Amino acid sequence: MSKGKSQPISRSGRAGPAKPRRPVATGELPSREAILEAMASEPDLNGKRDLARHFHITGDLRIPFKLLLKELEGEGLIARRRKTIHRTAELPAIVVLDIPPDADPEQLHGFPANWSDGEPPRVTIRHLRDGRVVPGPGDRIMAQVEGQGTGTYTAKPLKIIDKPRRGQIGIVRLADDGARLIPIDRKTREMQIQAGDLGDAKDGDLVEVEIKVSGRMMIPRARVIAVIGNPQSEGAISMIAIHNLEIPYRFPASVIAESEAAPRAELKGREDWRDLPLITIDPADAKDHDDAVHAAPDPDPSNAGGFIITVAIADVAAYVRPGTALDREAYFRGNSVYFPDRVVPMLPERISNDLCSLKEGENRPSLAVRMVIGADGRKRSHSFHRILMRSAAKLSYQQAQAAIDGQPDDKTGPLLEPILQPLWAAYRAMAKARDARGPLDLDLPERKIILNDQGLVDRIFMPERLDAHRLIEEMMIAANVAAAETLEQKKTALLYRVHDTPSREKLIALRDFLDSLSINFGKQDAVRPSHFNGILAQSRKAGNSDQVSEMVLRSQAQAEYSADNYGHFGLNLDRYAHFTSPIRRYSDLIVHRALITALGFGADGLSEAEITRLPGIAQHISGTERRAMSAERETSDRLLAGFLMGQIGAKFDGRISGVTKSGLFVRLSDTGADGFIPISTLGSDFFRFVEEQQALIGERSGERFRLGETVNVRLLEAAPVAGALRFEMLSEGTRVNPSTLKGAGRRPSKSYGPKGRKKR
Repeated sequence: MSKGKSQPISRSGRAGPAKPRRPVATGELPSREAILEAMASEPDLNGKRDLARHFHITGDLRIPFKLLLKELEGEGLIARRRKTIHRTAELPAIVVLDIPPDADPEQLHGFPANWSDGEPPRVTIRHLRDGRVVPGPGDRIMAQVEGQGTGTYTAKPLKIIDKPRRGQIGIVRLADDGARLIPIDRKTREMQIQAGDLGDAKDGDLVEVEIKVSGRMMIPRARVIAVIGNPQSEGAISMIAIHNLEIPYRFPASVIAESEAAPRAELKGREDWRDLPLITIDPADAKDHDDAVHAAPDPDPSNAGGFIITVAIADVAAYVRPGTALDREAYFRGNSVYFPDRVVPMLPERISNDLCSLKEGENRPSLAVRMVIGADGRKRSHSFHRILMRSAAKLSYQQAQAAIDGQPDDKTGPLLEPILQPLWAAYRAMAKARDARGPLDLDLPERKIILNDQGLVDRIFMPERLDAHRLIEEMMIAANVAAAETLEQKKTALLYRVHDTPSREKLIALRDFLDSLSINFGKQDAVRPSHFNGILAQSRKAGNSDQVSEMVLRSQAQAEYSADNYGHFGLNLDRYAHFTSPIRRYSDLIVHRALITALGFGADGLSEAEITRLPGIAQHISGTERRAMSAERETSDRLLAGFLMGQIGAKFDGRISGVTKSGLFVRLSDTGADGFIPISTLGSDFFRFVEEQQALIGERSGERFRLGETVNVRLLEAAPVAGALRFEMLSEGTRVNPSTLKGAGRRPSKSYGPKGRKKR
């Protein structure tokens, strides 16, 4: 091979002839593409002067040329190293992009998730009307990139993918030789933090760390990269879940400024309903009130015994307009998140607790639905209205119920006959229609955690389920159905609240379990809520309702949002949409905008761009809803573990709430706290997991521990940071014939004995 000048190498790896230099026009500013092409073909053009000479830039062209180079650098198309500049690397055909949380939903852009060559290039993300993948702000996507070699990239979304979790977090505990990190993730072991890696962290601080390995043994150690706070001193155990699940809890300055500048909505363009005595009925500690109700007998002689029911909902769409900073942040959050010690709201306080809260005696803009029902509770007609209302009273559930039960106070006394009694009469009619419809009858108890001034658990109780709760619930369901019906009639796109039928696999598991209880579920494939209600009724008579209710709950699909309708199985409704809580759910805001557009209520309705994005919006807010549920559950677990920390060794009654190959989960009766009993601690027998019975059964003794059974346990360990409890089983299991284990299970199950030894 000659020692002359080397030939350029093509992408295929083969040498080719030197590419001739293209002639450059003089006396004009080159295009962006020309600059990038020149830098790609001639690597020696690595400075402003070189490029200026190459393009014959002189005189008045120097300043615009310099600005053009800065523009290319700002977009990440070229990079600067001291006095040299070079073209950044090309994006591959398929790339992972991160969409900024504050990106305009109607003009999305993203940046490569992994980029180390100067500023990353900005990639415009194309909206495809019939696209199956519709991303939004804050998403990470896999995309097909177009525009290589031009300096301007566009991308077609292929898939929305999960972002990796941020750095690990934990609690710092100081020691003589540094500190140790107690991880939040209960599956992760404690790690050492050397003194020089502590930063500003103090004992008890919640910190974010990066993991590094050191020494010949490659021992993992933690280095503090951020101090989040001290959960105990701040009384904010919820901050662990907020940070761990990356829940945004601080509003950007632009969002706050926009909310503070929002003018109050006036009567113009609205119907004046301020004389209608609508009232709000909410929890006693509620700070925002987004729904108000009213009912009166229908004066129409053809509807004897019927009622006119009005549900008015805060008109959030009047303040949160598409494309604004408020809208982008509301979409990013997806929903409010409720903790025992705080609320992380979807909207700033100026919107949620002031302008949109239906405060007593104050004018508020609303979207209202007026429904006419018959004496049998069935809806005969409905209509939507954009109104200005004035709430006649703010009542708590307990206050309204006490008045109906014959114990009115100074406030509810004057409201009893004209307002409360007609509401209850209308509810009794609606209850008839509900019972005839037959929704899934799973009335599961919910516990409420009350904190003291230090942010620790003061008490736990189960709120009484009142007719006042059921009244509001039934009227909200009716309003949600009316919203879905109206939008379908107007052929307007919307977000449905859907709940799929149970899967075949879950039905088989439920049927096997019920067979073990001698309850016949039948062989039907097309199940309806009435089938489940039937077995629930049987179980109540047989005294094993807790076991059956737990398994019926496990058999259900998870409700979600969808741009396509496949009904709501649990409520036994063909069409259903969330309309009644736009202050705390982005889904409801979308439905409000859809109604505004469909009914010609104003120019602040659903845009064409939003309609295109509905599948992506549905996917995103379904995810934020699941995130909120996880955060609330994690926080409750940590609070309860801290509450029980001082009761190590105490005995508790509970029920088996889960059975796995590894052991039993037990839920305590008084607090609702969940803990685990490892299978290795159950006794000297070898236990096998029998899926059909949802039980662990001893191979020799036939001792059985089954889902839903009442047991007595002792608390051995409480880990508040991880939210974990470990119990010891004190009760003896029921005795069955060990021969029932032969052939048990549709797939092989491992058996375990004392101390976790596998049976050979």
